[in-house]
Amino acid sequence: MSDPQRVVVLAHEKFPDRAKTATGVLKYADYDVVAVLDRDKPGTSTADHRRDLPDIPIVSSMADAPEADALLIGIAPIGGGFDETWREDVRTALESGCDIIAGLHYFLTDDPEFSALAAEHGCDINDVRKPHDDIGVAQGKSADVDAEVVLTVGTDCSVGKMTATLELVEAAREQGIDAGFIPTGQTGIMIAGWGNPVDRVVSDFTAGSVEEMILEKGDEYDVLFVEGQGSIVHPAYSAVTCGILHGAMADKLVLCHESTRDAIHGYEEFSLPSLSEYVSLYENLAAPVHEADIVAGALNTSNVDDDDEAAAAVEAFGDDIGAPAIDPVRFDATELIDEVF
Repeated sequence: MSDPQRVVVLAHEKFPDRAKTATGVLKYADYDVVAVLDRDKPGTSTADHRRDLPDIPIVSSMADAPEADALLIGIAPIGGGFDETWREDVRTALESGCDIIAGLHYFLTDDPEFSALAAEHGCDINDVRKPHDDIGVAQGKSADVDAEVVLTVGTDCSVGKMTATLELVEAAREQGIDAGFIPTGQTGIMIAGWGNPVDRVVSDFTAGSVEEMILEKGDEYDVLFVEGQGSIVHPAYSAVTCGILHGAMADKLVLCHESTRDAIHGYEEFSLPSLSEYVSLYENLAAPVHEADIVAGALNTSNVDDDDEAAAAVEAFGDDIGAPAIDPVRFDATELIDEVF
């Protein structure tokens, strides 16, 4: 087996709380991350800022980073645009022979400067958010696979759906369940090394992009955990959420929430509904295609310092949604697997 790729992760001015791609890659991907770029925090370590992350040095620019094989863009801002203040770091990486891994809606392969530098220095640019050409409409066949399909759904974007999904996969495997992961977003794709970026496909093909993955993997595993996106109440991203819900034709749903969130992230004029409302919203929306119940909750308590307070919040969350709940990062997710899977 070859050594993992040596990677520098770009997270300027956003690490850790607003760089979920960076933190997801650091926590779950099979890369040898040698440095994180954040011009606001040079001289510190990733572990200084989040206790569940490995100890990786933070430097101010690509010029200060150790030798690497690739630069990974670890930020996916609203709208997926490219920040021009990152250009010098990407340029430096390409000039030093590094590949680029990016999950933006702005494709770096279409940038004339970057494509020319990549050609000149023999580098690859991997825009993981660029879907393949053969995705089509859903055929309504996801329910036909042998695997039980479990989908994470959210009260909002950026509440930890990908993290919960990956933690549940790991916990299920520890319990001897043959579990697979279906990645639907740029970070999940970077971690798994495959997948369809459902928020980038033509809207008619959103459900089809999920179904394609379910059909590809559905007879290889006993349980498939599908990474959810957005929220059904989100004013911008609800279409992607509905497409995944109907394309996956899930048997079970896990509701994900961030314990201190009371308004839509980035759209704070929109308040979140009550937690109990989400149960009926998701179950009623799923039912005409394939009935699915919210069987568990995953609560992100990363903004709560005290473990006892976090445990109380998890218990209250479970009571609100009428299902067993856990913070799968802070506490033992195998308890949830034992109860509902």
